[in-house]
Amino acid sequence: MAQTPHGVVVDPRKLIVGGCVAAVGVLVLAFFLWMVPTAAARESRAACTGMQSHPPINAAVCPGGGTCTYPIPAPDFTAYDHDGKPVHLSDFRGKVVLVNFWASWCGVCKTEKPHLEEMAKDMAGKDFVVVALASDRNWADVLDAITDALAPGVKVPEGKDATLQTALAAYQQGLPHGTSFQVLLDPPKGDDNIGQIAASWGIKAVPESALIDRQGNLVHYFVNKRDWQTPVAETCLRSVIDE
Repeated sequence: MAQTPHGVVVDPRKLIVGGCVAAVGVLVLAFFLWMVPTAAARESRAACTGMQSHPPINAAVCPGGGTCTYPIPAPDFTAYDHDGKPVHLSDFRGKVVLVNFWASWCGVCKTEKPHLEEMAKDMAGKDFVVVALASDRNWADVLDAITDALAPGVKVPEGKDATLQTALAAYQQGLPHGTSFQVLLDPPKGDDNIGQIAASWGIKAVPESALIDRQGNLVHYFVNKRDWQTPVAETCLRSVIDE
């Protein structure tokens, strides 16, 4: 820059160099801002993938049968709560839903329930719900199993003493505020052990869990039990909630 009788004269070469430097700075900043969410998305996908073994999707849940890839529309179902009220999976549209398929006679399910309860309690909110779909024929068995898993200090009625009334009394004693997940009944058909809804999804053993996004799409599937309190599990679940 030089001083002349007529004012200040700016060297155009310096303007070009300065402009180039500024442009490079903007590009670097833009790249950084682009990389941050991309890296976060990769981490989230890795967390969900790390929780599962890339199980093949049951043909029963693929539209039209055959093969398909995630995400796919989750088959709607109707199950019943303890009051006999019908509840549809589609009722939760707009929320992220974790459907946990389980049964009172499943020992592995019992060990999973405390982790499921704590996770559901920690992540409770208007954007997320956990539905525990029990492959059982009656509510007495379901209540006894939940009480035994979440309130082991309470004596669960057995044999002739095992009625809906005694099961409910034990449940209310051990869990006066209920559970943080919603329990629905999925009775098996005939001599089957697996509930009719679970069977319609192609499920042959429990526990299994399906993660469904706000639009009602099945986005992740987990075979066998999981420790739902781990940081990896939370990262996976929150990645779908925050989408």
